Amino acid sequence: MSSLWNRPFGYKDVLKISLPLAVSMASTTIMQITDRVFLGRYSVEAIAAALPAGILAFLFISFFMGVASYINVFIAQYTGAARPDKVATSLWQGIYFSLAAWVILVIFGHFLTPLLVLGGHPPEVTVLEIQYFRILMFGAGLPVLDTALSSFYSGRGLTRTVMIVNMVGALVNIPLDYALINGVWIFPELGIQGAGIATVLAGCVIVGLYIPLIFNSKNEKKYGVLSNFKFAPQLFRRFIKYGLSNGVQFFLDIFAVTFFVYMVGRLGTTILAASNIVLSIDGITFFPAYGISVGVSTLVGQAIGQGRPEYAKRATTCAFHITCAWMLFMGLIYIAIPDTLISMFRPHDIGDAQFGEVLEHGRIFLLFTVAYIFFDGLALVYSGALKGAGDVVWVMKLVGFLCVTLMVIPCYLGVEVWKLGPNFLWAIFTAYVVALSFSFYLRFKGGKWQSMKVIE
Repeated sequence: MSSLWNRPFGYKDVLKISLPLAVSMASTTIMQITDRVFLGRYSVEAIAAALPAGILAFLFISFFMGVASYINVFIAQYTGAARPDKVATSLWQGIYFSLAAWVILVIFGHFLTPLLVLGGHPPEVTVLEIQYFRILMFGAGLPVLDTALSSFYSGRGLTRTVMIVNMVGALVNIPLDYALINGVWIFPELGIQGAGIATVLAGCVIVGLYIPLIFNSKNEKKYGVLSNFKFAPQLFRRFIKYGLSNGVQFFLDIFAVTFFVYMVGRLGTTILAASNIVLSIDGITFFPAYGISVGVSTLVGQAIGQGRPEYAKRATTCAFHITCAWMLFMGLIYIAIPDTLISMFRPHDIGDAQFGEVLEHGRIFLLFTVAYIFFDGLALVYSGALKGAGDVVWVMKLVGFLCVTLMVIPCYLGVEVWKLGPNFLWAIFTAYVVALSFSFYLRFKGGKWQSMKVIE
């Protein structure tokens, strides 16, 4: 292990790039967790509505974020190939795409609320879901634009800036969340609507910080970030070619989770609340690991740009070891203090008997997360490596196939036909994660990605 610490693309380089991204993702997770803690303490209907509406909004946002995030790979490979002018041109293509995506997402937010009604959740929950969804979709272009802008730093391996910007966003979001949900200080009591408004305002702050950080004289001199603003049709087409596959893959991944949440929701408010709480807790583990996955994509992209696939293998192996340590640590916490974690989300207006049911289901659901947590890390690292090399079309096809065959069909049959209950759905979710992890690992070991490249 010591020999891998200082070698190029070894543990030191992986941590240097991935750790700030993991912290950045952790700050995003903290925003989401505090959002749901405040809503959970506000009312049981609010916490039951928050995840279905939030995840439906993110389902649509995820496609455009997935496309925009592939700018990171272009910038990484152009950085490895020492072509700074193409770094700026790639960034602008991501910006143009993000602005167009914002318009589309606002339209979606207006016309697609009937999907929440189709969820079949209790009427009082559905009303809150619609309110939350519309606000999130109004500001949905912000996380897409944030993704494109942050790629200017993450693609070059300068991830500390991304971490700081996201931490500032979290520091703005958390007090606003509390104030707008509960009506403190000078703010009105807006409940779940206040949570949505706070999220959008935090997104404005994040994008507002990136603009002066990127578009200044220093970056103009080195990269031409202002002079290379023109639309580049050929580069844009290549970006869309690979980015669309990444967007579809990200969309399908989120769709699988969304469908799972909606099927659980058909089993009742208490089960839905318990499941939503556990998924929110699991985000504490998932999003930092996802940050490591983005770091792996960056390092693999840079290695491919340099023509050094052996560096890409080394970075992926080191990232996997780091992710395993993180997953093991979090798994032990889930086993040690399940009731404490779940009780953070307890609504103030829920009785002991009803919350006892939430705890009973939540303990079981947390055990399922412990069962798949290692495999989740495996899937994140190796899928990130494959996408960093350009093997994104295969990743998309695999996720699409497993989404339908291992998640959508079994979950639907389990609820609507076989009446098997929530534990069956969580077992299906676990099997889906395990299948993804082994598939990505075997594809990476096959080595076909070594001959791929997204740049010209």
